[in-house]
Amino acid sequence: MVGPLIVNDSIAIPGDELVWRFSRSSGPGGQGVNTTDSRVELLFDVSSSTAIPPALKSRALERLPSPVITVAASEYRSQLRNREAAAHRLAQRIREAVAPPPKRRRPTKPSKGAVERRLFTKKHRSDLKRLRREF
Repeated sequence: MVGPLIVNDSIAIPGDELVWRFSRSSGPGGQGVNTTDSRVELLFDVSSSTAIPPALKSRALERLPSPVITVAASEYRSQLRNREAAAHRLAQRIREAVAPPPKRRRPTKPSKGAVERRLFTKKHRSDLKRLRREF
């Protein structure tokens, strides 16, 4: 992943803002795990990034627990596939952080007919139970 990381239409993170770290992975791979650095950690500092517009950056910094996003991937044997998985996860985390807030729900009250139906069924159930007690 030498080129930019495309997050969405308005955000493309240049490769020099991403910090890659590699280490030995646990999990599948047999003896190969002991000799290859297939685990990938990808770090991205949101606060010092020039790729994110200021409005989206402030929104992301409010939502994220830390200004530095760290993503790790070690589920594949191949370092390349782990790099792709980490990049995909980072892009997803940034998309979620800069997404606009959901629309607020406008509170509504039940319709008159719905209230009447609910009361009718409650009354009907009550009558059934009362009739069972009488015998």
